[in-house]
Amino acid sequence: FKAHVGTDYAASRGEYLNGIIMANYLGYEFIDSATVIFFDEEGEFDADKTNKVLSKKLESAEKAVIPGFYGAMPDGKVKTFSRGGSDITGSIVAKACRASMYENWTDVSGCLVADPRVIKDPQPIKVVTYRELRELSYMGASVLHEEAIFPVRTSGIPINIRNTNDPEAAGTLIVESTCQKPDYTITGIAGKKGFVAVNIEKDKMNSEIGFCRKTLQAFEENGISIEHMPSGIDTVSVVISDSNLKNKTEIIVEEIKRACNPDSVVVYPNMALIATVGTGMAYTKGVASKIFTALAESDINIRMIDQGSSEINVLVGIENDDFEKGINAIYKAFN
Repeated sequence: FKAHVGTDYAASRGEYLNGIIMANYLGYEFIDSATVIFFDEEGEFDADKTNKVLSKKLESAEKAVIPGFYGAMPDGKVKTFSRGGSDITGSIVAKACRASMYENWTDVSGCLVADPRVIKDPQPIKVVTYRELRELSYMGASVLHEEAIFPVRTSGIPINIRNTNDPEAAGTLIVESTCQKPDYTITGIAGKKGFVAVNIEKDKMNSEIGFCRKTLQAFEENGISIEHMPSGIDTVSVVISDSNLKNKTEIIVEEIKRACNPDSVVVYPNMALIATVGTGMAYTKGVASKIFTALAESDINIRMIDQGSSEINVLVGIENDDFEKGINAIYKAFN
């Protein structure tokens, strides 16, 4: 038994004991997560084994309480999820019992159109697709841990984010897709500070085979992942998180110059990114123009624009100092 006791075991006891208390209070069966949720030898979540064992267990349990946050290694030792463990466990259970809905009760009434720390009393989001939520979560607007979404998404199970402190609130419904035209053009606005853009220019870049590969190789060989890569005919910009760059700016620039022989390489630091996300954009003309006009009228200079062909997200890069003002300007333009 001592071999199975460790920091993860200690950290999991709160969920474990609360689960027992709740099960006894409700008169439900208690199922210890360590007996139905599994990790492999490398400590990675074992989805196949978990789904097989948990599904079989739930077939004989009409009502059950299953604590979140932890499972067990092959030797039986308790192992916790790195982050968002309770959300992930709920999603795993919803998939295993083939639920029609996964209700996730938290301390907020669902997702909001914008960060309430930046926008005063932002509108709630009634319905959001998984794709929209992925875009917003990437930019920091996270209500659920990303790993909590995939088990139910692949099974076609919608998620309903509800507020424990306001149980009558409808919350936010997260769905794979909707056949209805969205009520709003914009579903949400989110952003983050602390990006750097490396802008590379070279005449006739578009006709030079392998130019982008050689550019990205400089980042790859230094262990740096990129965020975005907007490009033109003779220019390409590589956007990196400042924390990800690891003070290797000069090294990267020199390697790009050596490998690509560009006309110029310019580094633009202190950039913030704002994502304006919504499937409703596809039904509405002039969305990008509305965003750019709102920023211009607030005297905000746009340093970068990136829009994919999916018409779900318009990304703009602005100065870090203009971040809050920029989100307010875009929010007011659509609400």
